[in-house]
Amino acid sequence: MGYIKSQGLSNKDKYVSVQVNGEEIKRIIFDKSVVGKTIPIETKYGYNLIEVGDNQVRVIEASCPDKIDVKQGYISRIGETIVCLPNRLIVEIKGIDSVDGIDMINY
Repeated sequence: MGYIKSQGLSNKDKYVSVQVNGEEIKRIIFDKSVVGKTIPIETKYGYNLIEVGDNQVRVIEASCPDKIDVKQGYISRIGETIVCLPNRLIVEIKGIDSVDGIDMINY
């Protein structure tokens, strides 16, 4: 049994981490300048197209056969992830570190 306690971070306190094969290759800070933008991720593992919405993100195209990442839709809360195993891609909403370096506590 457990629960997650969030400090109620605002949208400016979170960002999108785009990782390929376990390495962060891009950070996207949520602000008005990125709303509606598409970001192509092309690696030796495959192709994904990420779309940034108003404090949310999704994968809209992928070269993988099953397209589970595309079907998942938008994520917007800290800790949510989109995973494309064939392309070794992880799109994750992360919290920008607070003063003490903790943005979420798990019990």
